[in-house]
Amino acid sequence: MQPSQAPFISIDEMLQAEITALRSIPKDNDYERALELILEAVHRQGGRLITSGMGKAGQIALNIATTFSSTGTPAYFLHPSEAQHGDLGMVCSKDILLLISNSGKTREVIELVELARNMIPSIPIILITGNTDSPLAEMVDVSLSTGNPRELCPLGLTPTTSTTVMTVLGDLLVVSMMQRIGFSYQDYALRHHGGYLGHKSRTLSTQG
Repeated sequence: MQPSQAPFISIDEMLQAEITALRSIPKDNDYERALELILEAVHRQGGRLITSGMGKAGQIALNIATTFSSTGTPAYFLHPSEAQHGDLGMVCSKDILLLISNSGKTREVIELVELARNMIPSIPIILITGNTDSPLAEMVDVSLSTGNPRELCPLGLTPTTSTTVMTVLGDLLVVSMMQRIGFSYQDYALRHHGGYLGHKSRTLSTQG
């Protein structure tokens, strides 16, 4: 028996699917609550934003952490499995967790929440997920829904559209936080010494 073939999807159909997914991000996500938690923990108490996730979601979490750090909100990525082997010690009492799990059932991330809360019971936690009725969603302070879009992958398996939406949700948080803290060209230049962006930010900071 020949294996069943996935339907062919044109480039135009792929683009439209991605655009539709972005437009379908729930408008009632509690961004304000998430931003307030980050602002309080990092910019008022001096803590750090810690992102985490497994697999492709973990790669998105890493990207979000580096983007936050480069725009005035100290952040780093904590691998949930490495956390069980001592890296949990990097988490401090004033920090905040930002977790990413499309299913909301990722075992390693659930265990990270349990371990973190065992060490710091009051640590605030934000979740980006495609399943707001999941075990993880019940454990955190704020859940931001992706809208659970269908994956662009013709098999419906490979993280594709979901990771696009996760990235955009991260961008919304980053840019909103930049505005809240009044992040300037000069602030950007202080964090970007080399490369084109560093040169551009220094040029713009002298023109302001």
